[in-house]
Amino acid sequence: MRSPADDRHAPLPCRRVGRSGLSVSALSLGLWQNFGDGTPAADQRGLVLHALDAGVVHFDLANNYGPPPGSAETGFGRILRTDLARHRHELSISTKAGYRQWPGPRGEGGSRGYLLASLDQSLRRLGVDEVDIFYSHRFDPTTPLEETIGALATAVSSGRALYAGISSYSATRTQEALTVAASMGLPLTVHQPSYSLLNRWIEEPDASGRSLLDVAGESGTGLVTFSPLAQGLLTDRYRDGVPESSRAARGTSFQREYLSEANLASVDRLRTVAQQRGQTLAQMALAWCLRDDRVSAVLVGARTTQQLDENLAALDAPGFTADELASIDEAAVDGDLNLWASRSSAL
Repeated sequence: MRSPADDRHAPLPCRRVGRSGLSVSALSLGLWQNFGDGTPAADQRGLVLHALDAGVVHFDLANNYGPPPGSAETGFGRILRTDLARHRHELSISTKAGYRQWPGPRGEGGSRGYLLASLDQSLRRLGVDEVDIFYSHRFDPTTPLEETIGALATAVSSGRALYAGISSYSATRTQEALTVAASMGLPLTVHQPSYSLLNRWIEEPDASGRSLLDVAGESGTGLVTFSPLAQGLLTDRYRDGVPESSRAARGTSFQREYLSEANLASVDRLRTVAQQRGQTLAQMALAWCLRDDRVSAVLVGARTTQQLDENLAALDAPGFTADELASIDEAAVDGDLNLWASRSSAL
């Protein structure tokens, strides 16, 4: 067992999640595709402990993270038991349910049975009595929203979760969820959407005439955004082709069409702006996501401690000037990267 650094809470700023009392590190560690059985346990442990030493206090998981599904929670739970049991109270741990986790009709979606059974399994894998945030991972059009939000209310009232959240719901669906939650006396504290320089859907009004940013700001719901580097596109990873170890080469969540001529040209223009700011493209992309006060935190999915340190350095740069933001807006075209839209709530 290794004790965290004594000064671990000094380096990294924390932000309040909306109007709640919950504070999380401005850059938080997401364990989506970098914490499965294919990653050695020693590497997982090294990354988590390094993150904690650097001031990261929020760790984001889901029931299907790995691969295989469940393995990310199992791996993180092992680190909690062996190294961080005495520091559990310092951490904010989130998990989700919504996508496929087990076979059969009750293995995904937004039903009460699925959400609460999945949460119980997550708690066992993590080895904790409660998580700090439990999310409905996606909108489920086959389940009444009252049932989905009711399951979140039960998770909180039963003490299995401290806060409830939703993920990838559109502005319209978010407002509907907030209305249902309010009727049950449940605060929906946080929303987790994808957001990046090339995926700016949360800024765009939907059929309701309001954007997700508008709804979040008006309701006091904090936004914890994911995929800020567009799964590596907003780094130097694809500057000279497709590395064999990349998501694009593995054919997982990153689709080859993302490497379009228009997207790559946009990335090159954005890289120039970043260089003029004295940052890497990745650092500028992260800082840009955090420029809006309605964004409480940005999740990064670093695979190594070196990547994590580069990401954390994004917070050291000065704020953006009006000219820089104008240059970014001119260069940052929509790259059609929101692969979660059609599977959650495109309306």
